[in-house]
Amino acid sequence: MDFPIDRVEAEHVSRREFAKFLCLVSGGMAVGSGWVAIKDKIIPPFRIKGEVFVCKTTDVTRGGTHPFTVEGSRVPFILIHLNDGSFRAYEQKCTHLSCAVFYSPDHNKIECPCHHGFFDASTGAVLQGPPPRPLPHLEVVIREDEIFVREPQGHDQQT
Repeated sequence: MDFPIDRVEAEHVSRREFAKFLCLVSGGMAVGSGWVAIKDKIIPPFRIKGEVFVCKTTDVTRGGTHPFTVEGSRVPFILIHLNDGSFRAYEQKCTHLSCAVFYSPDHNKIECPCHHGFFDASTGAVLQGPPPRPLPHLEVVIREDEIFVREPQGHDQQT
């Protein structure tokens, strides 16, 4: 006899072993969720200090977009030149599962292709789909032919 343990015994998982496995997985998930919650409270979100130059007004055609990031942050933003001639700046991540969103000038909507979420391009408000809240935005400031962004006025800074 080469192997003293039958193959059937080696493949059998007892209820006790299965319960240990479930406890380990559940404990790991609880610790991970707790870390995310604590990190959110301890580490404040990135805030733009002052105004940040994005591009020139001639760099974005009407109905077009210009992706950008702010120095010191990894959050992608999108500058939109709306059909009415105004500019808006939003985070380029859907508030549902952080998929990249894009602007549809024909419908004046910002679309999330992952789960068919739609946002109003003028306000960032949710129009339909699973996104739970509006897109975070930045205030757009135009001086001569240069476009700058800054934190929205009256923005509550949480500590």
